[in-house]
Amino acid sequence: MSRDVMSYDVLIVGAGPAGLAAALRLKQCAQKTGQEISVCVLEKGAQVGAHILSGAVIDPASLNELIPDWSVLGAPLTTPVSKDEFLVLGERGAWRIPVALLPPLMANHGAYITSLGEFCQWLGSQAEAAGVEIYAGYAAQEILYGEQGEVAGVITGDMGRTANGEEGPQFAPGIEIHARYTLIAEGARGSLTRDLEQRFQLRKNSSPQKYGLGIKEVWRVAAEKHRPGLVQHSLGWPLASDTGGGSFIYHYGDGLVSIGFVVHLDYANPHLSPFDEFQRFKTHPAIRPLLEGGKRLSYGARAITEGGLQSWPELVFPGGALIGCSAGMVNVPRIKGIHNAMKSGMLAAEAVMSALAANRGHDCLSEYPTALRNSKVWRDLHAVRNVKPMLSRFGTVIGTLFGGVEMWLAAAGVRLPWTLRHQQADHECTRPASEMPKIDYPNPDGKISFDKLGSVALSNITHDRDQPCHLHLLDKTESVSISIEKFDAPEQRYCPAGVYELVVTDEKRHLQINAQNCIHCKTCDIKDALQNIVWKPPEGGSGPVYSAM
Repeated sequence: MSRDVMSYDVLIVGAGPAGLAAALRLKQCAQKTGQEISVCVLEKGAQVGAHILSGAVIDPASLNELIPDWSVLGAPLTTPVSKDEFLVLGERGAWRIPVALLPPLMANHGAYITSLGEFCQWLGSQAEAAGVEIYAGYAAQEILYGEQGEVAGVITGDMGRTANGEEGPQFAPGIEIHARYTLIAEGARGSLTRDLEQRFQLRKNSSPQKYGLGIKEVWRVAAEKHRPGLVQHSLGWPLASDTGGGSFIYHYGDGLVSIGFVVHLDYANPHLSPFDEFQRFKTHPAIRPLLEGGKRLSYGARAITEGGLQSWPELVFPGGALIGCSAGMVNVPRIKGIHNAMKSGMLAAEAVMSALAANRGHDCLSEYPTALRNSKVWRDLHAVRNVKPMLSRFGTVIGTLFGGVEMWLAAAGVRLPWTLRHQQADHECTRPASEMPKIDYPNPDGKISFDKLGSVALSNITHDRDQPCHLHLLDKTESVSISIEKFDAPEQRYCPAGVYELVVTDEKRHLQINAQNCIHCKTCDIKDALQNIVWKPPEGGSGPVYSAM
Protein backbone atom coordinates (compact mmCIF):
# COMPACT_ATOMS: atom_id res chain seq x y z
CA MET A 1 0.00 0.00 0.00
CA SER A 2 1.31 3.43 -0.90
CA ARG A 3 1.44 5.80 2.07
CA ASP A 4 2.40 9.43 2.47
CA VAL A 5 5.57 9.96 4.48
CA MET A 6 6.36 12.79 6.89
CA SER A 7 9.71 13.17 8.65
CA TYR A 8 10.62 14.91 11.90
CA ASP A 9 13.52 15.03 14.28
CA VAL A 10 11.28 14.04 17.19
CA LEU A 11 7.84 12.40 17.25
CA ILE A 12 5.74 12.33 20.42
CA VAL A 13 2.73 10.01 20.64
CA GLY A 14 0.11 11.49 22.94
CA ALA A 15 -0.84 15.09 23.76
CA GLY A 16 -1.18 14.61 27.50
CA PRO A 17 0.86 16.48 30.13
CA ALA A 18 3.99 14.34 29.58
CA GLY A 19 3.95 14.58 25.79
CA LEU A 20 3.21 18.29 25.67
CA ALA A 21 5.81 19.10 28.34
CA ALA A 22 8.39 17.13 26.34
CA ALA A 23 7.48 18.94 23.13
CA LEU A 24 7.73 22.36 24.71
CA ARG A 25 11.00 21.53 26.46
CA LEU A 26 12.50 20.38 23.14
CA LYS A 27 11.71 23.73 21.57
CA GLN A 28 13.01 25.61 24.60
CA CYS A 29 16.31 23.71 24.48
CA ALA A 30 16.60 24.24 20.73
CA GLN A 31 16.08 27.97 21.11
CA LYS A 32 18.65 28.15 23.90
CA THR A 33 21.33 26.29 21.91
CA GLY A 34 20.51 27.71 18.51
CA GLN A 35 19.53 24.33 17.06
CA GLU A 36 16.74 23.89 14.56
CA ILE A 37 14.62 20.82 15.27
CA SER A 38 11.21 19.69 14.06
CA VAL A 39 8.78 18.26 16.63
CA CYS A 40 5.47 16.52 15.94
CA VAL A 41 2.85 15.46 18.49
CA LEU A 42 0.16 12.95 17.51
CA GLU A 43 -3.11 12.88 19.45
CA LYS A 44 -5.73 10.20 18.80
CA GLY A 45 -8.55 12.30 20.26
CA ALA A 46 -10.56 14.64 18.07
CA GLN A 47 -8.85 17.55 19.81
CA VAL A 48 -6.22 18.05 22.47
CA GLY A 49 -7.83 17.18 25.80
CA ALA A 50 -10.64 15.10 24.30
CA HIS A 51 -9.42 11.90 25.96
CA ILE A 52 -7.87 13.49 29.05
CA LEU A 53 -9.38 12.65 32.43
CA SER A 54 -8.01 13.17 35.92
CA GLY A 55 -9.21 14.41 39.33
CA ALA A 56 -7.33 16.80 39.06
CA VAL A 57 -5.22 18.43 41.76
CA ILE A 58 -1.99 19.65 40.17
CA ASP A 59 1.26 20.13 42.04
CA PRO A 60 2.76 23.02 40.03
CA ALA A 61 6.41 22.09 40.69
CA SER A 62 7.15 20.94 37.14
CA LEU A 63 5.03 23.67 35.57
CA ASN A 64 6.98 26.29 37.54
CA GLU A 65 10.15 24.96 35.95
CA LEU A 66 8.74 24.61 32.44
CA ILE A 67 6.78 27.88 32.23
CA PRO A 68 7.64 30.14 35.19
CA ASP A 69 5.17 32.84 34.09
CA TRP A 70 2.26 30.41 33.59
CA SER A 71 -0.14 32.59 35.55
CA VAL A 72 0.48 35.61 33.31
CA LEU A 73 0.04 33.38 30.24
CA GLY A 74 -3.44 32.31 31.35
CA ALA A 75 -2.97 28.79 32.64
CA PRO A 76 -6.31 27.48 33.93
CA LEU A 77 -5.04 27.06 37.48
CA THR A 78 -7.28 29.49 39.32
CA THR A 79 -8.51 27.51 42.33
CA PRO A 80 -5.75 26.95 44.89
CA VAL A 81 -6.34 24.22 47.44
CA SER A 82 -7.57 25.83 50.65
CA LYS A 83 -8.43 22.83 52.80
CA ASP A 84 -7.81 19.08 53.01
CA GLU A 85 -10.26 16.58 54.50
CA PHE A 86 -9.89 12.82 54.81
CA LEU A 87 -12.84 10.58 55.70
CA VAL A 88 -13.24 6.93 56.59
CA LEU A 89 -16.72 5.78 55.60
CA GLY A 90 -18.84 3.11 57.20
CA GLU A 91 -22.15 2.07 55.71
CA ARG A 92 -23.97 4.88 57.51
CA GLY A 93 -21.37 6.94 59.32
CA ALA A 94 -18.22 8.90 58.48
CA TRP A 95 -15.14 9.58 60.58
CA ARG A 96 -12.89 12.50 59.80
CA ILE A 97 -9.16 11.87 60.26
CA PRO A 98 -7.39 14.97 61.62
CA VAL A 99 -5.04 16.37 59.00
CA ALA A 100 -2.27 16.50 61.61
CA LEU A 101 -2.28 12.69 61.73
CA LEU A 102 -1.77 12.32 57.99
CA PRO A 103 1.76 12.01 56.56
CA PRO A 104 2.95 15.45 55.39
CA LEU A 105 3.34 14.31 51.76
CA MET A 106 -0.43 13.85 51.54
CA ALA A 107 -1.08 17.56 52.13
CA ASN A 108 -2.18 19.55 49.07
CA HIS A 109 -1.06 23.00 50.18
CA GLY A 110 0.27 24.91 47.18
CA ALA A 111 -1.56 22.74 44.63
CA TYR A 112 -4.43 23.74 42.33
CA ILE A 113 -7.75 22.14 41.40
CA THR A 114 -8.54 22.22 37.71
CA SER A 115 -9.71 20.30 34.66
CA LEU A 116 -6.72 18.42 33.23
CA GLY A 117 -8.35 18.50 29.80
CA GLU A 118 -8.47 22.29 29.87
CA PHE A 119 -4.93 22.42 31.23
CA CYS A 120 -3.67 20.27 28.33
CA GLN A 121 -5.48 22.46 25.82
CA TRP A 122 -3.67 25.46 27.25
CA LEU A 123 -0.33 23.62 27.37
CA GLY A 124 -0.86 22.55 23.77
CA SER A 125 -1.34 26.18 22.74
CA GLN A 126 1.96 27.06 24.41
CA ALA A 127 3.71 24.25 22.53
CA GLU A 128 2.22 25.33 19.20
CA ALA A 129 3.29 28.92 19.83
CA ALA A 130 6.83 27.58 20.28
CA GLY A 131 6.70 25.84 16.88
CA VAL A 132 5.50 22.34 17.76
CA GLU A 133 3.22 20.71 15.18
CA ILE A 134 0.24 18.99 16.86
CA TYR A 135 -2.01 16.71 14.84
CA ALA A 136 -5.22 15.73 16.62
CA GLY A 137 -7.46 12.99 15.26
CA TYR A 138 -4.56 10.75 14.19
CA ALA A 139 -4.09 7.50 16.06
CA ALA A 140 -0.63 5.93 16.08
CA GLN A 141 -1.52 2.37 15.15
CA GLU A 142 1.80 0.64 14.57
CA ILE A 143 5.50 1.10 15.38
CA LEU A 144 7.78 1.62 12.40
CA TYR A 145 11.17 -0.10 12.68
CA GLY A 146 14.41 0.71 10.91
CA GLU A 147 17.02 -1.53 9.31
CA GLN A 148 18.77 -2.25 12.63
CA GLY A 149 15.51 -2.97 14.46
CA GLU A 150 15.40 0.48 16.03
CA VAL A 151 12.18 2.47 16.40
CA ALA A 152 12.02 4.81 13.43
CA GLY A 153 8.54 6.31 13.86
CA VAL A 154 4.94 5.15 13.60
CA ILE A 155 2.21 4.44 11.09
CA THR A 156 -1.12 6.13 11.75
CA GLY A 157 -4.34 4.20 11.40
CA ASP A 158 -6.22 3.95 8.12
CA MET A 159 -9.33 6.08 7.83
CA GLY A 160 -12.56 5.03 6.17
CA ARG A 161 -12.41 1.25 6.44
CA THR A 162 -15.75 -0.48 6.83
CA ALA A 163 -16.67 -2.77 9.72
CA ASN A 164 -15.46 -5.83 7.80
CA GLY A 165 -12.08 -4.19 7.11
CA GLU A 166 -12.65 -3.30 3.48
CA GLU A 167 -11.80 0.07 1.98
CA GLY A 168 -14.88 2.29 2.08
CA PRO A 169 -15.73 5.19 -0.24
CA GLN A 170 -13.91 7.67 2.04
CA PHE A 171 -10.87 5.44 2.56
CA ALA A 172 -7.50 7.09 3.19
CA PRO A 173 -4.43 5.05 4.14
CA GLY A 174 -2.49 5.85 7.26
CA ILE A 175 0.64 8.00 7.11
CA GLU A 176 4.19 6.92 7.85
CA ILE A 177 5.73 9.40 10.26
CA HIS A 178 9.49 8.99 10.48
CA ALA A 179 11.55 10.39 13.33
CA ARG A 180 15.07 10.19 14.67
CA TYR A 181 13.59 9.74 18.14
CA THR A 182 10.09 8.74 19.22
CA LEU A 183 8.72 9.43 22.70
CA ILE A 184 5.73 7.34 23.77
CA ALA A 185 3.30 9.28 25.97
CA GLU A 186 0.11 7.24 25.53
CA GLY A 187 -0.85 7.09 29.21
CA ALA A 188 -1.85 3.94 31.07
CA ARG A 189 -1.79 0.63 29.13
CA GLY A 190 -1.07 2.12 25.74
CA SER A 191 -1.15 -0.26 22.77
CA LEU A 192 2.23 0.84 21.41
CA THR A 193 3.75 0.59 24.87
CA ARG A 194 2.52 -2.96 25.15
CA ASP A 195 4.07 -3.85 21.78
CA LEU A 196 7.39 -2.22 22.67
CA GLU A 197 7.52 -3.99 26.03
CA GLN A 198 7.15 -7.33 24.28
CA ARG A 199 9.57 -6.64 21.41
CA PHE A 200 12.39 -5.24 23.55
CA GLN A 201 11.58 -7.27 26.71
CA LEU A 202 11.33 -4.06 28.69
CA ARG A 203 9.60 -5.80 31.60
CA LYS A 204 12.00 -8.67 32.20
CA ASN A 205 13.38 -7.10 35.41
CA SER A 206 10.29 -5.35 36.81
CA SER A 207 7.26 -6.27 38.87
CA PRO A 208 3.94 -6.52 37.02
CA GLN A 209 2.34 -3.16 36.43
CA LYS A 210 -0.64 -2.50 38.71
CA TYR A 211 -3.68 -0.44 37.78
CA GLY A 212 -6.73 1.27 39.17
CA LEU A 213 -9.90 2.32 37.38
CA GLY A 214 -10.85 5.93 38.02
CA ILE A 215 -14.45 6.92 37.33
CA LYS A 216 -15.36 10.59 37.45
CA GLU A 217 -18.31 12.92 37.17
CA VAL A 218 -18.40 16.72 37.13
CA TRP A 219 -21.36 18.31 38.91
CA ARG A 220 -22.58 21.85 39.35
CA VAL A 221 -23.82 22.12 42.91
CA ALA A 222 -25.89 24.67 44.78
CA ALA A 223 -23.95 27.81 45.63
CA GLU A 224 -24.42 27.40 49.38
CA LYS A 225 -22.82 23.94 49.20
CA HIS A 226 -19.83 24.96 47.14
CA ARG A 227 -16.54 25.36 49.01
CA PRO A 228 -13.89 26.48 46.49
CA GLY A 229 -10.51 24.91 47.18
CA LEU A 230 -11.79 22.00 49.29
CA VAL A 231 -10.03 18.69 48.60
CA GLN A 232 -11.75 15.70 50.18
CA HIS A 233 -10.69 12.06 50.01
CA SER A 234 -12.21 8.96 51.57
CA LEU A 235 -11.71 5.24 51.87
CA GLY A 236 -13.92 2.47 53.19
CA TRP A 237 -17.56 1.94 52.26
CA PRO A 238 -18.83 0.73 49.86
CA LEU A 239 -15.66 -1.30 49.22
CA ALA A 240 -14.78 -4.27 51.41
CA SER A 241 -11.40 -4.20 53.17
CA ASP A 242 -9.93 -6.68 50.68
CA THR A 243 -10.69 -4.35 47.76
CA GLY A 244 -8.49 -1.30 47.40
CA GLY A 245 -9.77 2.08 46.39
CA GLY A 246 -11.36 5.31 47.55
CA SER A 247 -12.97 8.55 46.49
CA PHE A 248 -12.12 12.14 45.69
CA ILE A 249 -14.27 15.29 45.81
CA TYR A 250 -12.75 18.57 44.62
CA HIS A 251 -14.54 21.96 44.69
CA TYR A 252 -13.36 24.43 42.06
CA GLY A 253 -14.40 26.99 39.45
CA ASP A 254 -17.91 28.36 39.27
CA GLY A 255 -19.89 25.97 41.45
CA LEU A 256 -18.14 22.90 40.03
CA VAL A 257 -17.34 19.70 41.89
CA SER A 258 -15.24 16.83 40.56
CA ILE A 259 -16.40 13.66 42.24
CA GLY A 260 -14.85 10.32 41.50
CA PHE A 261 -14.05 6.85 42.68
CA VAL A 262 -10.97 4.69 42.15
CA VAL A 263 -11.07 0.89 42.40
CA HIS A 264 -7.78 -0.98 42.37
CA LEU A 265 -8.01 -3.61 39.64
CA ASP A 266 -6.41 -6.38 41.67
CA TYR A 267 -9.78 -7.17 43.27
CA ALA A 268 -10.75 -10.84 43.39
CA ASN A 269 -14.55 -10.89 43.08
CA PRO A 270 -15.69 -11.05 39.43
CA HIS A 271 -19.17 -9.97 40.53
CA LEU A 272 -17.84 -6.54 41.52
CA SER A 273 -18.77 -3.57 39.32
CA PRO A 274 -16.59 -0.46 39.83
CA PHE A 275 -19.24 1.69 38.14
CA ASP A 276 -21.97 0.53 40.51
CA GLU A 277 -19.68 0.90 43.53
CA PHE A 278 -19.23 4.55 42.52
CA GLN A 279 -22.96 5.09 42.12
CA ARG A 280 -23.53 3.49 45.52
CA PHE A 281 -20.82 5.67 47.10
CA LYS A 282 -22.67 8.83 46.07
CA THR A 283 -25.73 7.74 48.10
CA HIS A 284 -23.79 7.72 51.40
CA PRO A 285 -25.32 10.09 54.00
CA ALA A 286 -22.06 12.07 54.12
CA ILE A 287 -21.95 12.53 50.33
CA ARG A 288 -25.51 12.65 49.04
CA PRO A 289 -26.44 16.09 50.50
CA LEU A 290 -23.70 17.77 48.46
CA LEU A 291 -25.20 16.51 45.20
CA GLU A 292 -28.89 16.92 45.97
CA GLY A 293 -30.32 19.73 43.87
CA GLY A 294 -27.20 19.77 41.68
CA LYS A 295 -26.73 18.84 38.03
CA ARG A 296 -24.42 16.20 36.59
CA LEU A 297 -22.50 17.65 33.62
CA SER A 298 -19.89 15.10 32.54
CA TYR A 299 -18.91 11.47 32.96
CA GLY A 300 -15.82 9.47 32.10
CA ALA A 301 -13.39 6.78 33.20
CA ARG A 302 -9.75 5.91 32.75
CA ALA A 303 -7.20 3.37 33.93
CA ILE A 304 -4.45 4.62 36.25
CA THR A 305 -0.95 3.16 36.60
CA GLU A 306 -0.38 2.32 40.26
CA GLY A 307 2.63 0.02 40.34
CA GLY A 308 5.23 2.61 41.30
CA LEU A 309 8.99 2.36 40.86
CA GLN A 310 9.14 -1.43 41.04
CA SER A 311 6.75 -1.65 38.09
CA TRP A 312 8.70 0.68 35.83
CA PRO A 313 9.82 -1.16 32.70
CA GLU A 314 13.11 -0.30 31.07
CA LEU A 315 12.35 3.26 30.00
CA VAL A 316 14.45 3.42 26.83
CA PHE A 317 14.80 1.42 23.66
CA PRO A 318 16.72 2.02 20.43
CA GLY A 319 15.22 5.17 18.96
CA GLY A 320 13.07 6.36 21.82
CA ALA A 321 11.69 6.28 25.35
CA LEU A 322 8.58 5.83 27.48
CA ILE A 323 7.44 8.92 29.36
CA GLY A 324 4.60 9.82 31.69
CA CYS A 325 2.12 7.12 32.58
CA SER A 326 3.30 4.94 29.71
CA ALA A 327 5.94 4.13 32.32
CA GLY A 328 3.90 4.86 35.46
CA MET A 329 4.40 8.12 37.35
CA VAL A 330 1.48 8.12 39.80
CA ASN A 331 2.11 8.54 43.52
CA VAL A 332 -0.76 6.37 44.79
CA PRO A 333 -1.24 7.75 48.34
CA ARG A 334 -0.91 11.33 47.09
CA ILE A 335 -3.26 10.54 44.17
CA LYS A 336 -1.01 12.64 41.96
CA GLY A 337 1.12 12.01 38.92
CA ILE A 338 0.74 15.00 36.61
CA HIS A 339 3.83 16.82 37.91
CA ASN A 340 5.88 13.63 37.67
CA ALA A 341 4.62 12.91 34.16
CA MET A 342 5.56 16.40 33.03
CA LYS A 343 9.01 16.17 34.59
CA SER A 344 9.67 12.81 32.93
CA GLY A 345 8.81 14.35 29.57
CA MET A 346 11.11 17.29 30.22
CA LEU A 347 14.03 15.03 31.18
CA ALA A 348 13.48 12.83 28.14
CA ALA A 349 13.44 15.92 25.94
CA GLU A 350 16.77 17.05 27.35
CA ALA A 351 18.24 13.60 26.68
CA VAL A 352 16.97 13.76 23.10
CA MET A 353 18.57 17.17 22.60
CA SER A 354 21.92 15.82 23.79
CA ALA A 355 21.65 12.90 21.39
CA LEU A 356 20.69 15.13 18.46
CA ALA A 357 23.52 17.56 19.22
CA ALA A 358 25.99 14.66 19.16
CA ASN A 359 24.35 13.26 16.00
CA ARG A 360 24.09 9.88 17.66
CA GLY A 361 21.30 8.52 15.47
CA HIS A 362 18.77 6.05 16.88
CA ASP A 363 20.64 4.88 19.97
CA CYS A 364 19.22 4.42 23.48
CA LEU A 365 18.73 7.63 25.43
CA SER A 366 20.68 6.40 28.46
CA GLU A 367 20.86 9.91 29.95
CA TYR A 368 17.09 9.88 30.48
CA PRO A 369 16.70 7.08 33.07
CA THR A 370 19.84 8.33 34.82
CA ALA A 371 18.42 11.85 35.06
CA LEU A 372 15.07 10.49 36.20
CA ARG A 373 16.69 8.49 38.98
CA ASN A 374 18.45 11.64 40.20
CA SER A 375 15.30 13.76 40.06
CA LYS A 376 12.46 14.68 42.40
CA VAL A 377 10.30 12.16 40.54
CA TRP A 378 12.38 9.29 41.89
CA ARG A 379 12.43 10.70 45.42
CA ASP A 380 8.66 11.28 45.31
CA LEU A 381 7.90 7.71 44.25
CA HIS A 382 10.63 6.05 46.30
CA ALA A 383 9.10 7.39 49.52
CA VAL A 384 5.81 5.59 48.82
CA ARG A 385 7.07 2.55 46.90
CA ASN A 386 5.79 0.03 49.46
CA VAL A 387 2.31 1.50 49.99
CA LYS A 388 0.57 -0.17 47.07
CA PRO A 389 2.13 -3.62 47.77
CA MET A 390 1.01 -3.30 51.40
CA LEU A 391 -2.55 -2.48 50.35
CA SER A 392 -2.59 -5.48 47.99
CA ARG A 393 -1.20 -7.90 50.60
CA PHE A 394 -2.86 -6.75 53.80
CA GLY A 395 -6.08 -5.05 52.69
CA THR A 396 -7.22 -1.47 53.09
CA VAL A 397 -7.19 -1.15 56.89
CA ILE A 398 -3.88 -2.80 57.82
CA GLY A 399 -2.21 -1.82 54.54
CA THR A 400 -3.10 1.84 55.13
CA LEU A 401 -1.72 1.73 58.68
CA PHE A 402 1.55 0.13 57.57
CA GLY A 403 1.82 2.51 54.63
CA GLY A 404 1.17 5.50 56.88
CA VAL A 405 3.96 4.47 59.24
CA GLU A 406 6.41 4.17 56.35
CA MET A 407 5.39 7.56 54.96
CA TRP A 408 5.88 9.18 58.37
CA LEU A 409 9.32 7.58 58.57
CA ALA A 410 10.13 8.93 55.09
CA ALA A 411 9.04 12.40 56.23
CA ALA A 412 11.54 12.08 59.10
CA GLY A 413 14.29 11.14 56.67
CA VAL A 414 14.20 7.41 57.40
CA ARG A 415 13.96 5.19 54.32
CA LEU A 416 13.38 1.49 54.92
CA PRO A 417 16.01 -0.67 53.19
CA TRP A 418 13.60 -2.96 51.35
CA THR A 419 11.28 -2.61 48.38
CA LEU A 420 8.27 -4.91 48.22
CA ARG A 421 7.53 -6.37 44.81
CA HIS A 422 4.08 -6.89 43.38
CA GLN A 423 3.19 -10.56 43.46
CA GLN A 424 0.56 -10.78 40.69
CA ALA A 425 -0.73 -8.90 37.69
CA ASP A 426 -4.27 -7.62 38.20
CA HIS A 427 -5.88 -10.16 35.88
CA GLU A 428 -4.31 -13.00 37.87
CA CYS A 429 -6.14 -11.89 41.01
CA THR A 430 -9.63 -12.67 39.69
CA ARG A 431 -11.22 -15.69 41.37
CA PRO A 432 -13.85 -18.03 39.86
CA ALA A 433 -17.39 -16.71 40.28
CA SER A 434 -18.46 -19.80 42.23
CA GLU A 435 -15.93 -18.97 44.98
CA MET A 436 -17.00 -15.36 45.51
CA PRO A 437 -20.21 -13.80 46.87
CA LYS A 438 -22.60 -12.10 44.49
CA ILE A 439 -23.20 -8.38 44.98
CA ASP A 440 -26.71 -6.96 44.82
CA TYR A 441 -26.52 -3.41 43.51
CA PRO A 442 -29.56 -1.14 43.97
CA ASN A 443 -31.31 0.34 40.96
CA PRO A 444 -30.22 3.91 40.19
CA ASP A 445 -32.57 6.67 41.27
CA GLY A 446 -31.81 8.94 38.29
CA LYS A 447 -31.01 11.85 40.63
CA ILE A 448 -27.84 10.89 42.46
CA SER A 449 -27.09 7.48 40.98
CA PHE A 450 -27.40 6.62 37.28
CA ASP A 451 -27.12 3.77 34.80
CA LYS A 452 -24.18 3.16 32.48
CA LEU A 453 -25.73 4.10 29.17
CA GLY A 454 -27.13 7.37 30.47
CA SER A 455 -23.71 8.14 31.89
CA VAL A 456 -21.86 7.28 28.68
CA ALA A 457 -24.09 9.75 26.83
CA LEU A 458 -22.39 12.52 28.84
CA SER A 459 -19.00 11.46 27.44
CA ASN A 460 -19.91 12.83 23.98
CA ILE A 461 -18.78 9.66 22.22
CA THR A 462 -18.16 9.81 18.49
CA HIS A 463 -17.60 6.37 16.96
CA ASP A 464 -18.49 5.64 13.36
CA ARG A 465 -20.44 2.38 13.63
CA ASP A 466 -19.14 1.24 10.25
CA GLN A 467 -15.50 0.86 11.22
CA PRO A 468 -13.51 -2.20 12.30
CA CYS A 469 -13.94 -3.22 15.94
CA HIS A 470 -10.93 -2.00 17.91
CA LEU A 471 -11.46 -4.54 20.71
CA HIS A 472 -9.73 -7.69 19.52
CA LEU A 473 -10.43 -11.16 20.90
CA LEU A 474 -7.37 -13.36 20.51
CA ASP A 475 -9.62 -16.42 20.88
CA LYS A 476 -13.29 -15.95 20.01
CA THR A 477 -14.47 -19.36 21.15
CA GLU A 478 -12.88 -21.26 24.02
CA SER A 479 -11.56 -18.27 26.00
CA VAL A 480 -14.89 -16.45 25.74
CA SER A 481 -16.69 -19.59 26.89
CA ILE A 482 -14.34 -19.95 29.89
CA SER A 483 -14.87 -16.31 30.82
CA ILE A 484 -18.65 -16.80 30.75
CA GLU A 485 -18.77 -20.15 32.54
CA LYS A 486 -15.93 -19.77 35.05
CA PHE A 487 -16.02 -16.05 35.80
CA ASP A 488 -19.65 -15.20 34.89
CA ALA A 489 -18.55 -12.78 32.14
CA PRO A 490 -16.98 -10.08 34.36
CA GLU A 491 -16.47 -7.93 31.24
CA GLN A 492 -20.05 -6.74 31.59
CA ARG A 493 -19.26 -5.42 35.09
CA TYR A 494 -15.68 -4.14 35.02
CA CYS A 495 -16.30 -2.12 31.86
CA PRO A 496 -17.68 1.30 32.95
CA ALA A 497 -19.30 1.99 29.59
CA GLY A 498 -21.52 -1.00 28.74
CA VAL A 499 -19.26 -2.19 25.92
CA TYR A 500 -19.57 -5.86 26.84
CA GLU A 501 -23.02 -7.38 27.03
CA LEU A 502 -24.04 -10.95 27.81
CA VAL A 503 -26.78 -11.92 25.38
CA VAL A 504 -28.92 -15.06 25.74
CA THR A 505 -30.30 -16.64 22.56
CA ASP A 506 -31.77 -20.16 22.28
CA GLU A 507 -30.68 -20.83 25.85
CA LYS A 508 -27.07 -20.06 24.92
CA ARG A 509 -25.04 -17.18 26.29
CA HIS A 510 -22.63 -15.24 24.15
CA LEU A 511 -20.65 -12.03 24.54
CA GLN A 512 -21.67 -9.05 22.46
CA ILE A 513 -19.20 -6.20 21.98
CA ASN A 514 -20.76 -2.74 21.64
CA ALA A 515 -17.53 -1.05 20.57
CA GLN A 516 -19.31 2.22 19.83
CA ASN A 517 -19.72 2.71 23.61
CA CYS A 518 -15.99 2.52 24.36
CA ILE A 519 -14.54 5.47 26.29
CA HIS A 520 -10.95 4.19 25.95
CA CYS A 521 -10.36 3.43 29.63
CA LYS A 522 -8.59 0.14 28.66
CA THR A 523 -9.84 -1.73 31.72
CA CYS A 524 -10.78 -4.74 29.58
CA ASP A 525 -7.22 -5.05 28.28
CA ILE A 526 -5.97 -5.02 31.89
CA LYS A 527 -8.55 -7.01 33.85
CA ASP A 528 -9.61 -9.79 31.47
CA ALA A 529 -8.69 -12.91 33.44
CA LEU A 530 -7.47 -14.80 30.36
CA GLN A 531 -5.81 -11.78 28.71
CA ASN A 532 -7.93 -12.50 25.66
CA ILE A 533 -8.96 -8.88 24.99
CA VAL A 534 -6.50 -6.55 23.26
CA TRP A 535 -7.39 -2.87 23.02
CA LYS A 536 -6.16 -1.03 19.92
CA PRO A 537 -6.93 2.56 18.95
CA PRO A 538 -10.00 2.91 16.72
CA GLU A 539 -10.12 5.28 13.79
CA GLY A 540 -8.49 8.60 14.64
CA GLY A 541 -10.81 11.10 16.29
CA SER A 542 -13.09 8.38 17.65
CA GLY A 543 -14.03 7.98 21.28
CA PRO A 544 -15.08 10.44 23.95
CA VAL A 545 -14.85 14.18 23.66
CA TYR A 546 -14.66 15.02 27.34
CA SER A 547 -15.94 18.38 28.46
CA ALA A 548 -13.77 19.94 31.16
CA MET A 549 -12.64 16.61 32.59
